Amino acid sequence: MADSVSTSKRVETTLTTMLYVRRSAAALDFYLRAFGATSIERMDNEDGSVIAHLDVGNGDFWVSEESPVHQNFSPESLGGSTMHMVLIVDDPHTLFDQAIAAGATSISPVRDESYGWRIGRVLDPFGHHWEIGKDLSER
Repeated sequence: MADSVSTSKRVETTLTTMLYVRRSAAALDFYLRAFGATSIERMDNEDGSVIAHLDVGNGDFWVSEESPVHQNFSPESLGGSTMHMVLIVDDPHTLFDQAIAAGATSISPVRDESYGWRIGRVLDPFGHHWEIGKDLSER
């Protein structure tokens, strides 16, 4: 019977996302301004691109320059995105307006939906969709 190996370090499982973009330094600036994100970690590359780990409230995400050689494509290269981000906030109207002021485009304005959410959607300048909303049943 094989001996079991024990370590005192506990590994916690975390799920986050990586957004691939063109013009990653500009994207980082946009996410800081549009969503009030803060930079947890930032790695600057010699070519001016960045890889950054950001947090917004209780969530986090990464931003990186697209890398077609690794099959990491931005929505601009794909002609659209295969996913969208969801920001759950206390005041969707304010964050929606802040994102628009920072350069996002309105896809659908913030409104109360019949399924119990106040939600709107913006398209960021790098091709990613963001829903900004609030569950109204949690008042």
